[in-house]
Amino acid sequence: MFGFRKASPVPPKETETEKKEVPARRTSSEPELEHYAVDQAEEITDSVNNCLKIAEGIREDAGKTLDTLHAQGEQIHRTHEKAADMEKDLSKGEKILGNLGGVFSMTWKPKKGKEITGPEAIDDGKAHKKSSKEEREKLGLDHKGKKAHKAHKHAHGEPKDAMQKVELEKEKQDEALDDLSSVLGDLKGMASEMGSELDRQNKALDDFSEDVDELNNRVKGANRRARKLILRMIAEPWTLLACILQDESTP
Repeated sequence: MFGFRKASPVPPKETETEKKEVPARRTSSEPELEHYAVDQAEEITDSVNNCLKIAEGIREDAGKTLDTLHAQGEQIHRTHEKAADMEKDLSKGEKILGNLGGVFSMTWKPKKGKEITGPEAIDDGKAHKKSSKEEREKLGLDHKGKKAHKAHKHAHGEPKDAMQKVELEKEKQDEALDDLSSVLGDLKGMASEMGSELDRQNKALDDFSEDVDELNNRVKGANRRARKLILRMIAEPWTLLACILQDESTP
């Protein structure tokens, strides 16, 4: 009359071994990962090429700046040469003013400070080296080895899978980095040459300034002497007349 209901059987629990045997769900497929790796490699290649392009632009601007500095140095040299030529003409004028002193007043000698020797001679070796380097760059001799090396590296077939594409991008990156290193080396050399050129020009400007100051002082002295002689001629015109008559009577 009174009975007991049978309990439903409890399902057996999964063991740890059975849990491990269940394959994990993959979040992305293998082709997607390969495509992502290729895209990342191409982006890195583009970034390196952009850096190389910027560096080459800076090198071009630096080359123009260096040429401008060289032209400026040559202009300073020519201007200093003109100042030295002016000193020669000034010496002749001072000599004439000194000779006139015996007629109207006491003899006069100009007060000279430092000797004006003009600019220092330009080193022909550097100019020859510069022209030789420019000729080599125009002929492309400096980059001949690099071009051959690049041609050898690019002599590959089309990549067949993602790994080959990634390796090809790595080769392109290495080549671009080599070129970037070469450009940076050129920029370093240009910066050093600019510093040396500026040092030479600063020294040349100092020497030129000293010579100009000396010329200015001597010109002022010659002007004072000429003004004094003119005033004496106006005050004593008979002295000039006597000198003229004496010259005419001299056989």
